[in-house]
Amino acid sequence: MSVTSLMRGLCSAAAALTLSIASATFAFAETIKLTDIAGRVVEVEKNPSKVVIGEGRMIYSIALLDQENPFARVVGWKDDMINYDPDAYRKYLATYPEIADLPSFGSPYSDEWNLEAVIALGTEVVFMNLGNLLKAQESGIIDKLEEAGVATVFLDFRQNPTENALPSIQLMGRIFDKRDEADAFADFYQQQTKLIYSRVAQIPAEERPIVFIENAAGYNPNKCCSTYGAANLGRLVDLSGGRNWGSLKFPGFKTNVSLEAIFADDPDVIIGTGANWSEANPDTIAVLFGYEADAATVQERLAGLAAREGWPELSAVKNGRFHSVYHQFYNSPYHFVAMQAFAKWLHPKLFADVDPEATMQELHDRFLPIDYSGVFWGTLKSGS
Repeated sequence: MSVTSLMRGLCSAAAALTLSIASATFAFAETIKLTDIAGRVVEVEKNPSKVVIGEGRMIYSIALLDQENPFARVVGWKDDMINYDPDAYRKYLATYPEIADLPSFGSPYSDEWNLEAVIALGTEVVFMNLGNLLKAQESGIIDKLEEAGVATVFLDFRQNPTENALPSIQLMGRIFDKRDEADAFADFYQQQTKLIYSRVAQIPAEERPIVFIENAAGYNPNKCCSTYGAANLGRLVDLSGGRNWGSLKFPGFKTNVSLEAIFADDPDVIIGTGANWSEANPDTIAVLFGYEADAATVQERLAGLAAREGWPELSAVKNGRFHSVYHQFYNSPYHFVAMQAFAKWLHPKLFADVDPEATMQELHDRFLPIDYSGVFWGTLKSGS
């Protein structure tokens, strides 16, 4: 072979290699432009390998998409699930023991957040909660991340869950390149909520009981009460065939109310929220719902809440309409299960064929990498 031919061959090979490397680099660095739940147009790296979540309980949603390992791309989080839903944390820890070493960066909306550590990890995208948009803007964290080449995407499973949960899942599906998984869950979600909406539309207003939601019932034994307006669990009550007490009383998301006001109105139905807060607050008298809960303890805790001073005289307690539900439904795309429980409590005959227990089981069987166990809602039994 002549020198000229050899040089041509080497040049061709070099050009091909350069093109190959450039193509591979382009494919690796492919970005997509999207509008997040805050209405912000964001450019995000597609199928990122390094993600930081501004709240640990976002794993509830990521698990629907990265079903083999929800932590595969998570390089940092906040420790709220460890502290306030330890049952779920231990459930995932048993399958993914490596998460014991997952860095916790605290709240991204406060001074405790270690921005330098987040950037040093090579983080490509940070997920944040819509409810903290103003805090994030005021702190300047969005701009600082953008300057470092890290995208921020706002999701919402809390402020307006029935409006924003599916769009949030679809956003994550696009970013993670898991559109099929997002679509499958969306279909399931729609199927389960339509079981409620189609019937509730036929219920006259006067047949819809007034429901008081006690947020974090018994978390602090000597403190009551916090409740929701026409948002979050309050909105879920209204959509499930009830009239949320808070929706009738005040605008906004959530507020504190006096016991006197509750006792004076004597609502038809009372639904508290609870979770395993015994590790975060050993003095709590809340119902310890979660993957490690058992029915006997749930009844014991419900009875304790119903026995607080003044509560035994309320109609809801006397008439067997005193309930409680897993608090974490308020911040998760699984809230449709709570809605089915609400609907059965509020209109037992109309929803006699709806089975939230079966729905929860199917959710885990089809979409989650952990098995279903424990107790997530309950009704105080007479004589308890």
